[in-house]
Amino acid sequence: MASLRFDFNAYPYLTADLPGVEGVIRSRPEEFQVCEVPAYLPRGEGEHLFLLLEKRGLTTRAVLEFLRDRLGVPEEQIGVAGLKDKHALTQQWFSLPSRFEPKLEALQELPGLRLLHWARHPHKLRVGHLRGNRFRILIRGATAPGSAERVEAVLCRLAQQGVPNYYGPQRFGLGGLNPQKGYALATRGKAHTPPWLGRFLLASLQSLLFNDWLALRMEMGLFDRVVEGDVAKKHDTGGEFWVEDAEVESGRAQRFEISATGALFGRKYREARGVARALEDQVLEKYGLTRQHFASRRGDRRPIRLPLAEWAVEAVPEGVWVSFFLPKGAYATVVLREVLKRDPEARLEPAAEEGSQDL
Repeated sequence: MASLRFDFNAYPYLTADLPGVEGVIRSRPEEFQVCEVPAYLPRGEGEHLFLLLEKRGLTTRAVLEFLRDRLGVPEEQIGVAGLKDKHALTQQWFSLPSRFEPKLEALQELPGLRLLHWARHPHKLRVGHLRGNRFRILIRGATAPGSAERVEAVLCRLAQQGVPNYYGPQRFGLGGLNPQKGYALATRGKAHTPPWLGRFLLASLQSLLFNDWLALRMEMGLFDRVVEGDVAKKHDTGGEFWVEDAEVESGRAQRFEISATGALFGRKYREARGVARALEDQVLEKYGLTRQHFASRRGDRRPIRLPLAEWAVEAVPEGVWVSFFLPKGAYATVVLREVLKRDPEARLEPAAEEGSQDL
């Protein structure tokens, strides 16, 4: 059976023919900036209070616990759209019942936290209620002649063909070993794992299988193509459909109008057919798994690629700043991996990383 350990360096690059640059990221939190782009702005009235918080060197969980313990907000009444990384300077929205507005001054007591804006809204903020994230990241040490031009070439290719929608290292835990634990749950049962942890570990296994499927498609030249039976996603509307005429629809894929989607296996999702289903089966068989092993998960589909927008490159004496926007669910580390031609997080201590849907 193939190894279940996540290895970011093992996956093919979309820009393998373009040289990378030398450098490191996250030398300081302010060199990895993330600004959450909400799906909607607060209306200015209602029973909930939306807070735009800037945090430096703090996990989302640390802020949530501070709101719970210092302000006295019941944890289930705190809303957040997504998780943000610790080793960064981030702007993120939280929500809490508006009755806690008189206590907002206490936010200044947590080092690294700053309140930028607040307003009322009728509803609690929910997970996934964001459009995406804007990133501004310094590649420190990328000072060799031509470094900025190399970065520009990579980002231009990604903007034209799409960013491979791999799950990043944050999804797989310390040493990339969470898929192994998820595999044990899928094949041998619950054991003594708490339900929330079981869901997390099985999601890690789902993510590894998706990454392997994406890598297989890239190796076969099917990154910007579709095959018979694919469940394709329309980038303008988000709608999905089964591909019947692969030759016709591949033209739309090459124009970046549609993309194939991969399975996050579960009990309820749109399943691929024909040739596309055989490719998914090939990944499952590599690990001795079947779709039935994921009956406890709901299931979903994830596009093979995502658009890269609002990108820019700026050379400075310390290196190169890169800026870009990614939709929710995407990982900035996937873009940086293409630029550096290696795992950009390899030198970080994995235990300090926070799992995220956005990074």
